[in-house]
Amino acid sequence: MQRHNLEHYNPPPDTGLDVIYADDCLLVLDKPSGLLSVPGRGEDKADCLISRAQKVYPDALTVHRLDMDTSGLVVMGRGPEMQRALSIAFMDRKVKKRYIAVVDGIIESNSGTIDLPLIIDWPNRPRQKVDFDQGKEAITHYRVILRDTGRNISRVELDPQTGRAHQLRMHMLNLESGHPILGDTIYAPPEALAKADRLLLHASRLVLRHPVTFEEMEFEAPAPF
Repeated sequence: MQRHNLEHYNPPPDTGLDVIYADDCLLVLDKPSGLLSVPGRGEDKADCLISRAQKVYPDALTVHRLDMDTSGLVVMGRGPEMQRALSIAFMDRKVKKRYIAVVDGIIESNSGTIDLPLIIDWPNRPRQKVDFDQGKEAITHYRVILRDTGRNISRVELDPQTGRAHQLRMHMLNLESGHPILGDTIYAPPEALAKADRLLLHASRLVLRHPVTFEEMEFEAPAPF
């Protein structure tokens, strides 16, 4: 199986941007799994979503990021003023986000809220860990939308209320008896890792206000898995 990691960065072929929405103020793109949101360290990691976007929209600027292995909706501002306005909306938690994930095991509860503070596990970075003393607040609402007892997996909707690094991966890993996201090269044990050839996590829905008109806008991109 192909695995994406930064030691051997092998981004998906550039077949053109998957543009969900574009106007003079913002872009909404559907990022493929395996592509960095912004450049990594070194020339071999220069190919990323923002570099591809700027070939078509030279004024595109990064507002927020998705992990390399996560696919789905990414918002960009067109020009510094729009970038700043949109960035503030994300920081102030005025943007509603929804993800789709497929996890190992059968989640017993139909829905709930996970409230576990997270902090980087420095000796093992980029891994995160739950830390009730020094961790930053991390809250995720979840809802089970499918249980497959044959494959022993669950499909869930995840609505993060905060934006911590690896928040959804860690919260699923610590839900009930543990439900790692399939294909997670960082946290999943071998069995869960082998059930998918990519991380089965996708940013499927965003709701935000337009930075100029203040109209509420909703964007969706169905999960490719």
